[in-house]
Amino acid sequence: MMSRTLQLSDGSAARIIEAGEGEPLLLIHGVGMCAEAWMPQIEAFFADYHVIAVDMPGHGGTSPLPLTARLPDFVAWAARLVQALGLGPVNVAGHSMGALVSAGLAVEHPDLVRRVALLNAVYRRSPEASAAVVARADELARGEGTIDGPLARWFGDNQMSIRNKVARWLEQMDLQSYATAYRSFAEGDSIYADRLDRIACPALVLTGEGDQNSSPAMSRDMAARIPLGREVIVAGHKHMVNLTAPYIVNDAMKEWLKSEVAHDRV
Repeated sequence: MMSRTLQLSDGSAARIIEAGEGEPLLLIHGVGMCAEAWMPQIEAFFADYHVIAVDMPGHGGTSPLPLTARLPDFVAWAARLVQALGLGPVNVAGHSMGALVSAGLAVEHPDLVRRVALLNAVYRRSPEASAAVVARADELARGEGTIDGPLARWFGDNQMSIRNKVARWLEQMDLQSYATAYRSFAEGDSIYADRLDRIACPALVLTGEGDQNSSPAMSRDMAARIPLGREVIVAGHKHMVNLTAPYIVNDAMKEWLKSEVAHDRV
């Protein structure tokens, strides 16, 4: 397992953690996280797959996007990343904001995606939920807000060790990059919603039973809209389910990675 910096076609840099050989599996984290947030999945899959976990723009060692960037800009970045990897179409799994990016990549660049997994994704928030998340984005843009709110939404009371690790990642974030990514997340839940039926590859849509913002209803609706979509709801867990229930998530991803793909995606 090694960490290295990859140069993209626009001159920017992307920091990746890379391990293993085989079919490529690209992992894209959510707002405020880092490539290390996928460590349970990296460790589970590197024996059979070429696993690449990436820091999102403005996170860790990856160059930031402009402050005005929105979800389509993150999707375009992901396309440049896949092209720079030079591995052909990839299996891509995204968590939260990373799931929005992964879905957009599968819609806009189907030639770059073998299979797609959307973990704890958002889809067509209610007007009330949308107003709340946009208000949080406004707070971040003003330099306000704390990490206590996200941590309370993401974790149960018996998950303190993982919660503390995630808190350290959040505390290390560049605030402007955090605000840019969060604004894209806040405003991005409907951008590709009407085009999910264009995703022709196998799709896993997974969330935690207790994730109120990336809800089970959202996952079911997304999976129903994607022709080869399959939903998985993890009982007893919230937003950071890949860290709090790694064995369940990994088993679901193993089944997803066995899904047959069309020859033009190989």
